[in-house]
Amino acid sequence: MLPLCLLLLQQVVVIGVDGMSPAGIAKAKAPNLAGLRARGASTMHARGVMPTSSSPNWASMIMGAGPEQHGVTSNDWEPDRFDIAPTFRGPAGMFPTVFGELRSQRPKSVIAVLHDWNGFARLIEPGIPNVVEHVKGSPETAGLAVAYLQRHRPDLLFIHFDDVDHAGHEIGHGTPQYIAAIEEVDRLIGLVLEALKANGMLATAAVLVTADHGGVGKKHGGATMAEIEIPWILAGPGVAKGRKIRSAVNTFDTAPTIAHMLGIKPHSAWIGKAVLEAFAK
Repeated sequence: MLPLCLLLLQQVVVIGVDGMSPAGIAKAKAPNLAGLRARGASTMHARGVMPTSSSPNWASMIMGAGPEQHGVTSNDWEPDRFDIAPTFRGPAGMFPTVFGELRSQRPKSVIAVLHDWNGFARLIEPGIPNVVEHVKGSPETAGLAVAYLQRHRPDLLFIHFDDVDHAGHEIGHGTPQYIAAIEEVDRLIGLVLEALKANGMLATAAVLVTADHGGVGKKHGGATMAEIEIPWILAGPGVAKGRKIRSAVNTFDTAPTIAHMLGIKPHSAWIGKAVLEAFAK
């Protein structure tokens, strides 16, 4: 049985920062990320999946499984064009996501996805979220999120920022410009946290900040620690304060952890497990 604090928790906000590496965070002045780590549980050694490309890793994060199961093996993947068929197909013909599981088990849930990278939406079962909206640019995405939170209190909100990845590709991972992009997204995360506080959700919602991959030079997709290691930072009701997570955390553990916090069952096809070490005993 879930702890009482988690039974009462009805909201989760996931902030995914494309291309944000633990090494980049270590060099950046990022007070909002530091604040979340101080009041929550985190690891700078979580791992993505291979290949260290965006689509396979975002898919693994929300689908609770790896490319071998969900079949999203590259950025060329489309729901009707793939090399490996999924091991399980839900009602939409896709491998099940945490969005679909929440909708199935709690039909009246309010679900929103606000994304900077246009490729994100195709990874979600059509018609499941109440809102799926794309705007270009991380500041614009943050503005959209703030405006949305002024009107709504979603049960599950996913916000995707893309400008850190752009800096990595255009200038290079670890460069001053790349670090500046992390500092800017930290500022934007602060705006989201302020909006959550203003609408009363900061006291009731868990906030999870993570990434899809890191990078080397101006690229990612390869088999290096700099590309596969990602941050995983969780704060909110029921989460241990200031805890460094020692156990292994994989990106496909994110969906089961969200399900755990929302009080729904993980799909049987998922291979990930809830990161229970993150929670206060």
